[in-house]
Amino acid sequence: MGASAMTSPTMTSTAPSVESVEMDVATHIVRQGLIAAPVVAVAVGLFRGFDGALSVTFAFGLVLANLLVAAASLGWAAKRGEVTLMAVALFGFLARLGTLTLALFLVRDQGWVDIPALGITVVTAHLGLLFWETRFVSISLAAPGLRPSRKAFLSTLAMED
Repeated sequence: MGASAMTSPTMTSTAPSVESVEMDVATHIVRQGLIAAPVVAVAVGLFRGFDGALSVTFAFGLVLANLLVAAASLGWAAKRGEVTLMAVALFGFLARLGTLTLALFLVRDQGWVDIPALGITVVTAHLGLLFWETRFVSISLAAPGLRPSRKAFLSTLAMED
């Protein structure tokens, strides 16, 4: 029997690579947060004054940085195996929570800090941005990460046939 060279067809996909899923989602959340932050800062500023608006802006900066660090660390850990991923998820969360607490502790006595506005914004911005992002995330292994447009998703499916 003669040996025949078999080549596998190369698949091209419009879906993001698995390696970039975390950062794709995180940068999308940051874009949404940059839209929400000024609106929330102005709204809180109307009720709590300039210090409230500054505190909201600082809180959004902390939240968006936290989400980017989480995505970067989970993306790094995902390439190194399941155990590393679980360890980084747990201990990274604890480290980021400690960092947020330290940041709040360090600025609490500053004249521009409105503690209620800062604390409420840190909590609600995390939850609000994550819930807002659920509208854009694909819950399919065929297209992990951000949900592709319908046209891109259908063309990906057609390529698999």
